[in-house]
Amino acid sequence: MRADYPRLAKVIASLTKDETDEVAIMATMACELHHSDDRFSWTGFYRVVSDGLLKVGPYQGGHGCLVIPFSRGVCGAAARTGETQLVDDVDAFPGHIACSSATRSEIVLPVWNGRGDLIAVLDIDSEEPEAFTQIDADALRTILDATFGRLY
Repeated sequence: MRADYPRLAKVIASLTKDETDEVAIMATMACELHHSDDRFSWTGFYRVVSDGLLKVGPYQGGHGCLVIPFSRGVCGAAARTGETQLVDDVDAFPGHIACSSATRSEIVLPVWNGRGDLIAVLDIDSEEPEAFTQIDADALRTILDATFGRLY
């Protein structure tokens, strides 16, 4: 099963419409995304908790890393650069942090609120190599911007 992003966007918008708590929204979104696609083995957020530091937030799947500095890994690269990271082979990514040895590919997107503050990164792992495409990146970016872009 592959994610039906237009449907997911509507469901997430409906479920989070009047919610202003970032963590509650992250929890709802992680759940909806994770169960929407067979490729997604770990789906969740790493929250920005201080300058240069991410901590695990709401997620679905096995245990995640608890703390990730901006200077390390795919999540750190997304936070540091502000750019989506599409990684076909995590073993080929310099400085990859293996939170799960089963992960083969990964997509990580920065998450900004309506003021333009980086508040988190959305991390989705897959046990399949080359699992993610630009189509996934664009659709997830649209959902993130619509959901978190209204928060201040």
